[in-house]
Amino acid sequence: MPKAIWNGVVLAESDHTERVEGNHYFPPEAVKWEHFQRSEKHTICPWKGTASYYDVVVNGKINKDAAWYYPAPKDAASNIKNHVAFWHGVKVEN
Repeated sequence: MPKAIWNGVVLAESDHTERVEGNHYFPPEAVKWEHFQRSEKHTICPWKGTASYYDVVVNGKINKDAAWYYPAPKDAASNIKNHVAFWHGVKVEN
């Protein structure tokens, strides 16, 4: 089962991730929201749409913009709406 881990804490875990461009996108119900704070960062993907970001917070340490999601993806990426993906040192293991 894919798990996202940072600073020794599991941030998300699910058998029902969506794989897009090599990233696991975790469904919202699989995310441990107590470790997330909204970020002001946004980026644009030509085929997925506008991504929004979260800072990940574990044991007082902040991993800035370490998670992202698409709240209103384009049709081609509708399967990842509100699903969360990770980078910046967050390890995703199976």
